[in-house]
Amino acid sequence: MRPGAQKRFLREIVGPIPASRGSDQLRAFVESGGLAVWLLHRTALTRAFELMEVYPDHPMDLADASLAAAAEALGTRRVFTLNRRDFETYRVRRGHRHKPIQIVS
Repeated sequence: MRPGAQKRFLREIVGPIPASRGSDQLRAFVESGGLAVWLLHRTALTRAFELMEVYPDHPMDLADASLAAAAEALGTRRVFTLNRRDFETYRVRRGHRHKPIQIVS
């Protein structure tokens, strides 16, 4: 990936958000280094596909599964999502235990 590609991608995601106090705070948070880009490696991608099969009664799409797999790989339970309803159901693996995801919104 070319240098700076992640930054441009993030800018494209944040750009369409209507101007508001919240979007200004998000932009300031990102620009101050409060957000890092993490690329899904092969092991995490495999885990994401496994997670998609764990919740057959509450389907998990690849975006949600990738976020949960990233949380597991990075050793955190805290995720930022607007998808509160689904993430209140999902769990991250910690050893042999599965812990609820802590939603940051």
